[in-house]
Amino acid sequence: MWRNPFRRRKPDYTRWTERDLALESAPWTPLSDLDDDDYGPRAAPPRYYDRERYRSGWRRFLPERARGRGKLWWGSRIVAALTGIFILLVAWLAITAPLSKSLEPIAPPQITLLAADGTPIARNGAVVDEPVQVSDLPAHVTQPFLAIEDRRFYNHWGVDPRGVARALFTGVGGGSTITQQLAKFTFLTPEQTLTRKAREALIAFWLEAWLTKDEILERYLSNAYFGDNMYGLRAASLHYFYRQPENLRPEQAAMLAGLLQAPSRLAPTRNPDLAAQRYNLVKGAMVAAGYITQAQADAMAVPQTDVRTRNDLPTGTYFADWALPAARADSEMSYSRQTITTTLDSQLQAAANRVIQRAPLGGAQVALVAMRPNGEVVAMVGGKDYSQSPFNRATQARRQPGSTFKLFVYLAALRNGWSPDDRISNQPFTEGSYRPSNANGRYSESISLREAFAQSSNVAAVRLLNEVGSKAVIETARELGVTSPLPEGDPSMALGTSTMSLLELTTAYAGVAANSFPVEPHAFPAGEGGWFDWLLDGRGNLSSSDRREIEGMLRSAINSGTGRAATLSIANYGKTGTTQDNRDALFVGYAGEGDSRLVVGVWIGNDDNSPLGNISGGGLPARIWRDFMQAALGASAAPPRPTPSPDPSGPVQPQDVPDLQDIPLGDGRRLIINDDEAVLSTDIEGVPLEMRIRDGEFSLDIDEAAAQRELERRVEEAAQQ
Repeated sequence: MWRNPFRRRKPDYTRWTERDLALESAPWTPLSDLDDDDYGPRAAPPRYYDRERYRSGWRRFLPERARGRGKLWWGSRIVAALTGIFILLVAWLAITAPLSKSLEPIAPPQITLLAADGTPIARNGAVVDEPVQVSDLPAHVTQPFLAIEDRRFYNHWGVDPRGVARALFTGVGGGSTITQQLAKFTFLTPEQTLTRKAREALIAFWLEAWLTKDEILERYLSNAYFGDNMYGLRAASLHYFYRQPENLRPEQAAMLAGLLQAPSRLAPTRNPDLAAQRYNLVKGAMVAAGYITQAQADAMAVPQTDVRTRNDLPTGTYFADWALPAARADSEMSYSRQTITTTLDSQLQAAANRVIQRAPLGGAQVALVAMRPNGEVVAMVGGKDYSQSPFNRATQARRQPGSTFKLFVYLAALRNGWSPDDRISNQPFTEGSYRPSNANGRYSESISLREAFAQSSNVAAVRLLNEVGSKAVIETARELGVTSPLPEGDPSMALGTSTMSLLELTTAYAGVAANSFPVEPHAFPAGEGGWFDWLLDGRGNLSSSDRREIEGMLRSAINSGTGRAATLSIANYGKTGTTQDNRDALFVGYAGEGDSRLVVGVWIGNDDNSPLGNISGGGLPARIWRDFMQAALGASAAPPRPTPSPDPSGPVQPQDVPDLQDIPLGDGRRLIINDDEAVLSTDIEGVPLEMRIRDGEFSLDIDEAAAQRELERRVEEAAQQ
């Protein structure tokens, strides 16, 4: 019976006979001359199945002429193949890697921010200074960099396998040499790929061949990023310690060397504790490298920074000042001139500027934030005049939100089973140490939650917080993205006595508008996440009934409550806020549908926290909110999306500058002339008003709340007389 000669069968060598051994040493036998008995159960395999060939079974896949080749023959062929592959790889890298550019001076990195339509809105270059010369630097200045970054810098040819192994096993020092890091600067991208690493190594060899070790070290120290937008050792030493690098003390040089691993995170101006921890690690590396003794390391205390302002140039816009740190953090390891598109809408920003400029603010300051429900900030105003004060009151100022905080109180109540039609006492407090009062001085036996929210009843809000519990209110605020401190057990929290930024407050309202929270405000378009990201993002939302009820209450606050001055012809939702003694006046809300929906917050106040006089949340802030929404959404409430500009490298367009159509008339009066209307803003006896002529029709807008207060004041004065 024929058997497959290629079947792998291990013979039982222990049972071999003399005949078997004879067959083992016999010459090869053609398969056609073998009998069936030769393949019997006790028969030894033919020469084709000797033990050596059984153990090297892979040879059966080779051609007949190659089965008897020795190890030397195979080794030479493998080396030749690997050499050919290496030559091809080097040739490909040489063509694609910028080898010639690696020897050129490194240009300071620059970031250009674009609006969503491609309009350049800001450019920001790095802070650089004169390059350093290694020969002029004391040994204690260069030694910390060598110890922590590349201990064998003077003993390798650009790539150090021993350094990589040491970094893997000890966690001290980086796997890349100083030459490789310098090569990375020339690549103009911080991507982490094997291709980039291969090109990096090739450029490192190239640099080692054409530059001396000191020249490489000089380039590295003169161009490395040290955080706080400082590039190069000279700029960093002047920034952090206000001294030239040639005069740095050993502990100061060690501190600077520790920043290179993560400059933005380890900068002592931002995270002094992390910088100190890294500083101690550098000292340990110096001891291990033999540069200093352990006693000297113990005597080196953490150096104190001496940061001084040195020709800090603002970008020219509040939005850009807020966005640039994030842009710089995302590209801190890149030395390219980058152009980044932001979420800012030039048309909406211009509309915000026009509305702010024509508002009768007097000496008060103003802030406005407009964003999409997903957190994309499309317009930002941080003050009346950026050139006079670049302080961003939308993101940096922390003020009391007033009654706009009541959103969290009433939403917590709805989530705990309350209904907008449920009633609560609206009587004044007569007991206890904390006795808030209603701003309008009106009280009643009881009031529905819907009406209490619309009329902004203070006593009802405090009682509701006591009923629901401050813990539930804080939990609701946290879920909507509020991170500012909120004191548990404080009844005044219901009236918005805890401070937060306008951006933080507006973002919380965006969570309600999107019914997906918390919302993260951002200046750059976010990438589209997959279904898996959506499944694990941990975002919350309101039930359909809770959302319907809270939006109904927000609408009632505008249509029949304190926010009537913000009424639009389309569905709108919002809440007024006025703090004690009218120190802050706010209006926060949203309007529009779908992708055109906007969430806008407006704040008015004085920088010294002094009272505003007659300005309240339902007055001027509500009118600013309304005017911006009308300009932004228009009658159709569906503005077209911006189209990219073909020339993002053009001149920067100023965003926070006065509108030439805004004509000041003195005494607080202003004449604003737009394409379709003329507006005269003034105030009479302390009551702000606006006279409008649009399409041949005249209208007069008066701050009813301010007029009511002025009337009550005069009645009181007349009664006293």
